[in-house]
Amino acid sequence: MIRSTAVLLGLLASPALASAQGVAVSPARPPLAAPDAKVALLPTALYNEQANVLEASDTVAATTATATMNDRLRDRLGAQAVVVPADAACRVTVACAREAARRSGAAWVVMLKVSKTSNLIWLLTGQLIHVPTGEIVLDDSTELKGEPVAMTRIGTRSFADRVARTVKAGGATNDYPNGVPDYVGPSGQ
Repeated sequence: MIRSTAVLLGLLASPALASAQGVAVSPARPPLAAPDAKVALLPTALYNEQANVLEASDTVAATTATATMNDRLRDRLGAQAVVVPADAACRVTVACAREAARRSGAAWVVMLKVSKTSNLIWLLTGQLIHVPTGEIVLDDSTELKGEPVAMTRIGTRSFADRVARTVKAGGATNDYPNGVPDYVGPSGQ
């Protein structure tokens, strides 16, 4: 009975059977980097020129995103998270970000951008890029509505958690919350 159950479970998990049942199956690929590879963290870029109202306090959203990302990834990844100072071009240009990360010995680089459209609506955009190949492994965009600093923290923490899971999985992504998270903090965040 145990052997037949194991065989049945093996068949159910096979890509051929899953494909025949119409379930999308992505082929397993080798990891892009070791689970303990360094991750370069760049300062967050701010775009607010297109906003209906420009305010001196707009820069707080970008500095909040930078601090939140750095703190969250240091918590999740420890010494793997390396803060890399970069000029403004590197904050939004993949080639420049890859070069800054390469100089620090990182296999990954994280780019973040906060864009203001109005006083109540911001957009947080983040990418996790594999430095050797230039592949953008994560490319997230989240609309933030409400108080900018609080919403920026929430959106950035969520993206940072996805980055940490992906780095620890060698570049493999999952569809959490439908997948299983590999880390839940002490307060469940």
